[in-house]
Amino acid sequence: MRQLLVYLKDYKKECILAPLFKMLEAIFELFVPLVMAAVIDVGIAGKDISYIIKMCMVMVVLGLTGLLCSVTAQYFSAKAAAGFGTNVRHALFAHIQKLSFSSLDGIGTSTLITRMTSDINQTQSGVNMVLRLFLRSPFVVIGAMVMAFTIDVKSAMVFVITIPMLSAVVFGVMYVCIPLYKKVQSRLDAVTLHTRENLTGVRVIRAFHLEEEEKEAFGEKNQDLTRMQMFTGKISGLMNPVTYVMINGVTAYLLYIGALQVDGGVITQGEVVALVNYMGQILVELIKFANLIITITKGIACGNRVAAILKLPEGEREITYSHTDEASKTEDEMVAFSHVGLTYEHAGAESLTDISFTAKKGETIGVIGSTGSGKSSLVHLIPGFYPHTGGSIRIDGKRIEDYSKEELRQKVGIVMQKAVLFAGTIRENLLWGNLKADDAELKEALITAQAWEVVENKGGLSAQVAQGGRNFSGGQKQRLTIARALVRKPQILILDDSASALDYATDAALRRAIAGMKDQPTVFIVSQRASSIQYADQILVLDDGELAGIGTHETLLENCRVYQEIYYSQFPEKRRNAYHE
Repeated sequence: MRQLLVYLKDYKKECILAPLFKMLEAIFELFVPLVMAAVIDVGIAGKDISYIIKMCMVMVVLGLTGLLCSVTAQYFSAKAAAGFGTNVRHALFAHIQKLSFSSLDGIGTSTLITRMTSDINQTQSGVNMVLRLFLRSPFVVIGAMVMAFTIDVKSAMVFVITIPMLSAVVFGVMYVCIPLYKKVQSRLDAVTLHTRENLTGVRVIRAFHLEEEEKEAFGEKNQDLTRMQMFTGKISGLMNPVTYVMINGVTAYLLYIGALQVDGGVITQGEVVALVNYMGQILVELIKFANLIITITKGIACGNRVAAILKLPEGEREITYSHTDEASKTEDEMVAFSHVGLTYEHAGAESLTDISFTAKKGETIGVIGSTGSGKSSLVHLIPGFYPHTGGSIRIDGKRIEDYSKEELRQKVGIVMQKAVLFAGTIRENLLWGNLKADDAELKEALITAQAWEVVENKGGLSAQVAQGGRNFSGGQKQRLTIARALVRKPQILILDDSASALDYATDAALRRAIAGMKDQPTVFIVSQRASSIQYADQILVLDDGELAGIGTHETLLENCRVYQEIYYSQFPEKRRNAYHE
């Protein structure tokens, strides 16, 4: 939580003025019982109406001045808290953008959403309440006790005993509740995750007619959250009744002691009323402080969760690379893997083992293999999404770890397996590839991606894209994401199974158009279809994370068993023809 306090640095003035004005309000409030005692002992006892009116006006002035101070303090505290929340959201969002794929995979989207919204809101509320009450409440409690001693030492000893007892209750509840509120937020993560999955996959749920099952599953998670909240609430709820019982018991005892002191002529009736008022002020302030502690407890628990994300290291983890093979570099080399291995964080085994190949400038490289063989893992190493844990990778003759992230990503255009579009216009989505591209460049990329007709039918580049691209079909989204990558004019183009929703004719036209580009990039095509990669200059065949074969389509059909199984399973008539020959 301390790490987050740096985001209050732009609001130092507000952080000072808010407690200061609250202290001024408290000072005016502490004078009210003394004025009331004077009204009773002097005005009412002496039947002096003018004195009563004068002292009542003094109380009105004290009240109005206190109100003005309170409003001013709340303005400054709200301004500081809102600015703090804004700064933390900006910092957290910026930090998340810099996290490695490994970190994002481990944290989960639902957790990040909860921490960007609910957790920061709770922390912001905690900051607001601290600025308003954290100094005021203890000041009033201690001030009331001091003022009581100025009236009567014997009666004021009750305050000395009561305040530590109440403090023990308040801080004891806080000590128990802090870890419980962390568990509450974890349960909230689970509810958020389930809600997000259901909203994202609502069509799938309806297609399988599993609405009732999902309602029950959501109900269980919601009930789990509710039970934890109720358990935590019962413990924190003990604070008010326990403090009320203690304060009311002490007030009764104070009236008894005060009555004896009045009979003995030690103090006056007005001073007894003042002592009771001070005890009432202590009661009110301790209840406020108790509620403040609950809010602070939530804020600290949530702030620690936000700080935990901010503590995650940016970028990829540091790796010591074992192979360089710099001597084998050639001038026309674009991508070279030398004995590359990949082990994901917290994984028990390697996902890629001893991968070696060289892709020349302008070549098309096909990547094929069974599900889970490591195709996507291989191409994700090229833009540095994950760090390789063995061997070396060279991009354009330079070791990948010698590139800055910006320089490396600028060379690569990648189209992911899942086509993702953002709410806005088609033009805005395409400009993600190159913010400086004009409409002519966008049209050129769309034509190459076989998507220009789609854009024309939708009304042009200014046509709206719904959230997640839901107003486009799967094939249309894939073509638009390919166009977005082409706008960058990358030296390396990676199509990670990004034409799976296209028909064979459109897929073939797309490959021909990319092959005919003026500045021919080195293209990596990851596909389950043998027809999509059979005309590639090289084909990499992966099997359980290892390179089972490398070569042209004809070479692999002759000597690679894995490729034969994939190809003949898709073209069984070719197997029969080969058998007859």
